[in-house]
Amino acid sequence: MAMTKIAITLEETTVERINQLVKRQVFPNRSRVIQDAVREKLEKLERNRLARECQKLDPEFEQALAEEGLSEELAAWPKY
Repeated sequence: MAMTKIAITLEETTVERINQLVKRQVFPNRSRVIQDAVREKLEKLERNRLARECQKLDPEFEQALAEEGLSEELAAWPKY
């Protein structure tokens, strides 16, 4: 995967916390700490966005769609 270098500014206390993670060998280096943190945050935001979109769905409409699909599937099964 291609990587791009960026420069960021962090509070000193945050940098010290990152340094402690590296010192304790939780992460191999500061870049990895930040990469993982950003990746996790982006994934969380995406999950939250998906959850918000799901909340917009009409439960009755969704139930009707599910039942319609189920009815079609059941009709396709051979009758014994």
